[in-house]
Amino acid sequence: MKKQLTFALASALTVSTVLAGCGNDEKKASDAKAKEGGPSGEQVLNLLEASEIPTMDTVLATDAVSFNVMTNTMEGLYVLGKDDKPMPGAAESYAASEDGKKYTFKLRKDAKWSNGDPVTAKDFVYAWKRAVDKATAAEYAYIMFDVKNAEKINKGELPADQLGIKAVDDYTLEVELERPVPYFISLISFSTFYPQDEKFVKAQGDKFGLEASTTVYNGPFVLSEWKHEQSFQLKKNDSYWDQTNVKLSTINFNIVKDVATGVNLFETKEVDRAGLTAEFVDKYKSTPEFVTKQDPSVFFVRMNEKNKALANKNIRKAIMTGFDKEGIANVLLNNGSIAAGGLVPKDFVSGPDKKDFRAENGDLAKTNVKKAKELFEAGKKELGVDTIQLELLNFDSESAKKIGEYLKEQLEKNLPGLTITIKQQPFAQKLKLETNGQYDLSFAGWGPDYPDPMTFVDMFVTNGAHNQMGYSNAKYDELIQKGKTDMTDLKARWNNLLEAENILFEDAAIAPVYQRGRAFLQKEYVKGIVEHNFGGDFSFKWAYVQK
Repeated sequence: MKKQLTFALASALTVSTVLAGCGNDEKKASDAKAKEGGPSGEQVLNLLEASEIPTMDTVLATDAVSFNVMTNTMEGLYVLGKDDKPMPGAAESYAASEDGKKYTFKLRKDAKWSNGDPVTAKDFVYAWKRAVDKATAAEYAYIMFDVKNAEKINKGELPADQLGIKAVDDYTLEVELERPVPYFISLISFSTFYPQDEKFVKAQGDKFGLEASTTVYNGPFVLSEWKHEQSFQLKKNDSYWDQTNVKLSTINFNIVKDVATGVNLFETKEVDRAGLTAEFVDKYKSTPEFVTKQDPSVFFVRMNEKNKALANKNIRKAIMTGFDKEGIANVLLNNGSIAAGGLVPKDFVSGPDKKDFRAENGDLAKTNVKKAKELFEAGKKELGVDTIQLELLNFDSESAKKIGEYLKEQLEKNLPGLTITIKQQPFAQKLKLETNGQYDLSFAGWGPDYPDPMTFVDMFVTNGAHNQMGYSNAKYDELIQKGKTDMTDLKARWNNLLEAENILFEDAAIAPVYQRGRAFLQKEYVKGIVEHNFGGDFSFKWAYVQK
């Protein structure tokens, strides 16, 4: 988280500020708060989401939709605040050893689960062991491999009780690492590191995390209602230790897949935040409610090398360089997105020399139609074929459909002999097909889970949980392993990660498309939504309505 992304350009926020039911005294108090700059009116926020929640099991989640809901209903040892600075969550404080390999966390004694159970150190021990247990088959188990023995446990070489985590007592937790990790406190804000109530999880069995009632919460909100593929609702968690700082009483989500519907809701004053693309940007960009933001999420085309044609490097290189990325970003999307020059996004992280990763490596997948045609012809000759047919797996939103059709038109025109069919699927089903390798090409996205290039480049190690396309390069694996295990020379580590990304594109493992921008309309009375560059996209703990 980041996480596998849904194509969520239709996402929007809407706020209900109806004052029905307020007495005169309440209204006067509300008006006074408004003048002071605080919350006023009914604290109900309504949002649109583009996809169904795949799971609420923090150990099994792999996607942005799940992580966004978990960020607001659950809480780890530390959480992300404004400007992505880690701040105390279930833990009050921590102490680190001089060598940076041992952390001792003091948990707060007033933290509770929504069922009334206390949140204790044992809840973290249970969840972390469950995440790395080979039998759990958690795709995100690898994100815990900095914890002592986690990788060996996940490979089945050691039992789970050898994991470097220990409940000294109910409110003291010790964590041992394999190596110092400079961003460890930011890392543990990620959902896979959240605690779980063992008694509750075991009582739910295989239903845990699949319904609102079969999940328990320790964050600012609870998932109070979940109508699959239609809507879901969050309510303020009265058991939350910091509930006095949570202003919203209710957050309603409705699943809407197209931009035009969101814009229409905005215009009819039912929606207070609506995502925009293309012609809508041109229509609204001069209005005071128009906002654009850069996003460190990258969309790309996966190429499954289990397909005979895509196992050929020339065919992959032809696809990677054979379509107009600028056209997709600047014309088709027109929302602040930019053409992607690699896997690690622009303006995300800088190295020891303060140089931006993307700026250092440059554009590794420049469009070159003439060269792409030559590569495609060479690939066909090597394969002994005149034509190639491929299927493009895609999201089922309106905007994703437009991008899929554009890619098909560009590649079929620029690479004679290529035929592409498009298979649009709901988000959860698309993730399942990717995980099972049941696709040829797949339009996919990835956002960062923590502030380091590794959150992108380690996806494609041989047999990696998020590789999902049969890619393998021994040198690439070696460089990633060095980047994970050797923090003694940060400049050398940075250079290794730069080289690894270069190898990825020399092999044409993926075809980068664009780095996402967000263009949207927002009413001025929506306040306090905190947006994150990694982990869950939004925190609503500090959000409120002022009208």
